[in-house]
Amino acid sequence: MTETSPYVPPKVWKWEAENGGKFAKTNRPIAGATHEQELPVGKHPLQLHSLATPNGVKVTVMLEELLEAGHCGAEYDAYVIKIGDGDQFGSGFVEINPNSKIPALVDRSTETPTRVFESGSILLYLAEKFGAFLPSDHAKRTEALNWLFWQMGSAPYLGGGFGHFYAYAPEKFEYAIDRFAMETKRQMDVLDKHLAENRYMAGDEYSIADMAIWAWYGALALGRLYDAGEFLDVTSYKNVVRWAEEIGARPAVIRGRKVNRVNGPLEDQLHERHAASDFETQTQDKVAAE
Repeated sequence: MTETSPYVPPKVWKWEAENGGKFAKTNRPIAGATHEQELPVGKHPLQLHSLATPNGVKVTVMLEELLEAGHCGAEYDAYVIKIGDGDQFGSGFVEINPNSKIPALVDRSTETPTRVFESGSILLYLAEKFGAFLPSDHAKRTEALNWLFWQMGSAPYLGGGFGHFYAYAPEKFEYAIDRFAMETKRQMDVLDKHLAENRYMAGDEYSIADMAIWAWYGALALGRLYDAGEFLDVTSYKNVVRWAEEIGARPAVIRGRKVNRVNGPLEDQLHERHAASDFETQTQDKVAAE
């Protein structure tokens, strides 16, 4: 067994794309477009450009929940942004999200089209636009927003930290995995203790906080994230599992998980979504059979 020399950071860091591991093409250290690429525009006022990562699922679940609740104005067109191909650096996407991250939404029902980026901002925008899934009671609204912003601040540890080093980094580093596993388990314990006394994140009312947290931590509790369920002993967080299973059974959540999905079983992939009927006719198993 040969010993490797410890890494010594250079005086000035330089980006080496080939050293980025499995997802090297999804990020770069500068902003702006790399190429001209117009975004398609569908027939509905709400235009979503996304991918079914946890952050993307938050928004498609919210849109499907709005439609399930009877808000017909929430009809939307959803288009895939293939981050592995660099679509997020196309000129059209950068125009609606200068940070080049999915999801991004354009609301064309306003006098001037409104761009909305960052998943938490999109959830809040839609909740306020339709007056839904955000409690009207001041205390409950505040609690929902507390947990929404908790998720936005915590996800980088779960996704960018634990997920990266456990699942995607080109090499396994014990220290990094231990550090982020510890933080992920602490966050799961925070949720478990809260959900021991509450049905949903804001008490007895399902809200955008549940949608945001479920997309990440619910997926983890249900064994759908990074194949890390056994490693993190997620079944021991019984209150999180109970909550995750209840939300995961909602019809709008089942539909929302399929939109813009490009991996997994073909019947769970709906690359683009333009009408409710697409779930019956345009999933990839149906497309492949044509």
